[in-house]
Amino acid sequence: MSHRRRGTAAVALAVAAALSLAACGADSSGSGSSAQGSGTKDSKSVAKGGKDFGDAAAKTAALGTDAAPGQWPRTVKHAMGSTEIKARPERVVVLDVGELDNVVSLGVKPVGLAPTEGSPELPSYLKKDAGSPKNIGTINSLNLEAIAALKPDLILGSQLRAANSYDELSKIAPTVFSIRPGFTWKENYLLNAAALDKTAQAEANLASYKKKAEALGDKLGADKPTVSMVRYLPDGVIRLYANASFIGTILKDVGIPRPKNQDIADLAAEVSAENIDQADADYIFTGVYGEAKATDKSKAQANPLWKNLKAVKDGHAYDVPDETWYLGLGVTAADEVLDDLQKRLTD
Repeated sequence: MSHRRRGTAAVALAVAAALSLAACGADSSGSGSSAQGSGTKDSKSVAKGGKDFGDAAAKTAALGTDAAPGQWPRTVKHAMGSTEIKARPERVVVLDVGELDNVVSLGVKPVGLAPTEGSPELPSYLKKDAGSPKNIGTINSLNLEAIAALKPDLILGSQLRAANSYDELSKIAPTVFSIRPGFTWKENYLLNAAALDKTAQAEANLASYKKKAEALGDKLGADKPTVSMVRYLPDGVIRLYANASFIGTILKDVGIPRPKNQDIADLAAEVSAENIDQADADYIFTGVYGEAKATDKSKAQANPLWKNLKAVKDGHAYDVPDETWYLGLGVTAADEVLDDLQKRLTD
């Protein structure tokens, strides 16, 4: 069955469904948690700790299209099934910052964006090229009525964020979902590019990123410093980001070693302000999700254990932009992170 809009009547039905869904509070959660999805494609299984978390990148790599460049219609296989896209999309809606980064890097200015609660506006590093997408709620609270009003011809999102909004979204426009954001960012990029017929451009951008990461690794030499990734979130949550995260993949690509407690096949390890000494490394890079005062950052950094960390005593503990290092989830953000790493690790 085609997922393309079928005129005014279909949009009206989609709006009605959107309002009904919103009343039920059916939204997925960011910052590593997720809500239950519908049917067999639930978002819980691909969240941190879920049974399908570990192989999400490999499974995403198997998705995409067999269509030749320039071929329309094209059918794209994705996390929620297969979607037919009749013609080259001109009005694209993105449901997370990763999809935003992806399409903007491919020269597409989306008409709608669902930002994260931790960064409710258009990310500053994308403002120059993103145009002026309309707000369609947030990743945790999609406004399906607003999405339908934009009359999109493609919606890009993920199973983790919005599995239980998929049926309603696909009634509005062809909808293509990756499995999850984060450490799957390269595979997600190629999936989004397949829906836009921009695979060659995405592959070239990833090759440029890889070359830049390897060049930084060569510059740092064989005796690279260890790097600890600390992120403060609301309600006292403190994460030490590990290998199965966006930033984890970048550090791995550069060849930067991690402390043992972060060199794990997981999104992150969690610590408290009282045992912040577990963040020890040669360098520490700190992000804050949302407002710092809503987190335990001040409490943790007032702890004598923090002040005695090697990186802190050596002057190698740095605050970094959360919107690129943790929320960016795309090739443009990854490039910015490499610039920051080069500045701090080679000064």
